[in-house]
Amino acid sequence: MNHSHYIFTEVYFSRVYSTLLLIMVGSLPPFPTVADQVKLDANYPGGNIIVEKAEGDTYFIKPDLRDSRGWWFYWNFRVTGATGRTLRFRFIGQNPIGVRGPAISRDCGLNWQWMGSNVVQQINGQKAWEFSYKFGNKDGEIRFCFAIPYLETNLQHFLEHYRGNPSIMVDELCRTKKGRRVERIRLGKVTGEPKYRILLTARHHACESMADYTLEGIMETVLSDSEEGRIWRQQVEVMVIPFMDKDGVEDGDQGKNRIPHDHNRDYGENSIYPEVVALRKQVPVWSKENLAFAMDIHCPHIRGADNEHIYFVGGENLAIWEKVMNFSRLLEAGMTGPLPYRMVDNLPFGKSWNTKANYSQGKSCASWARELPGIGCATGIEIPYANARGAEVTAATARTLGHDLAHAILQYLTKKEY
Repeated sequence: MNHSHYIFTEVYFSRVYSTLLLIMVGSLPPFPTVADQVKLDANYPGGNIIVEKAEGDTYFIKPDLRDSRGWWFYWNFRVTGATGRTLRFRFIGQNPIGVRGPAISRDCGLNWQWMGSNVVQQINGQKAWEFSYKFGNKDGEIRFCFAIPYLETNLQHFLEHYRGNPSIMVDELCRTKKGRRVERIRLGKVTGEPKYRILLTARHHACESMADYTLEGIMETVLSDSEEGRIWRQQVEVMVIPFMDKDGVEDGDQGKNRIPHDHNRDYGENSIYPEVVALRKQVPVWSKENLAFAMDIHCPHIRGADNEHIYFVGGENLAIWEKVMNFSRLLEAGMTGPLPYRMVDNLPFGKSWNTKANYSQGKSCASWARELPGIGCATGIEIPYANARGAEVTAATARTLGHDLAHAILQYLTKKEY
């Protein structure tokens, strides 16, 4: 499980003699209960935090970087035993709180909302940021996270809606290094020979959770009882790998910049992760070297340039980049959901961070896909954690982006623009 740190605060006992006397006459409970103790921990799937110290009601915390190279920003912790109190959670150094503040769950991680940037403040004259929360009388457990998490339990909840549906099949890509099952989902035209095959992957970097809510939206469209859904199921088989770093997702790792390299730099000659080895082996056989479309879904950094809008990432192959731009035109023209997309936000190779230097640790999934024999269009897409051109990114709005992407992919395939 996760590395976790516990701090118990403000448990006070009276003098032994007076306490025992009061207990004998029934005036006091014998000892403080567990509810009287504040506890911060990350000992659950997706959890991540280091608690350095507590000073009164202020807890000094930081992301657990584990085997990551350098700094990254993912954290996810819960608080129990704090009913009726107001606590402050302070990060020292770089600011790992997103543009809409922390995400909060009051039901043990089932549902999440953004707390808002107004709960975050920078400490005067210090390189420190904190947020606070007043715990109500019914707040037995509250979870806080950098982003809105997505774990295996979320996927299982989604798949439960389609139990018995003949147009979706779930099996196993492989087992992780820690023995976890890596789901491989095939949907659409899963029997007979499809006209098109497409590949969708996510979570090469474990913390990039909004990617999977977008995948849910795409899958919802493929399986929908609509004319568009019927065309998907008549013509297209989709392979979806929702967790390319399954261990990292469940363990609450950063995933980004993992030592010696992360999953999205593992597509060189000698792959070291079982998920990447299995994908590279299976896709050419499954696609029969005729893969029409491949998209690897990511989330960017916290805030600022290239981090608060949706965009496609280009490679050195200009012919394929032209196909990506053709697809982008269809997507922009057909957007119906609340999250905006603009072609001008796309990032061609050679601009900003998208240079050869960025791939010095190894080849990415999208770069590998662009080299597959018979490939049509292959790209990566970046979906912000919280803010897309001013629009709020949530589980629901990320799914609607998935609906729009599914519509554009089907248009692209059937218009034969690839």
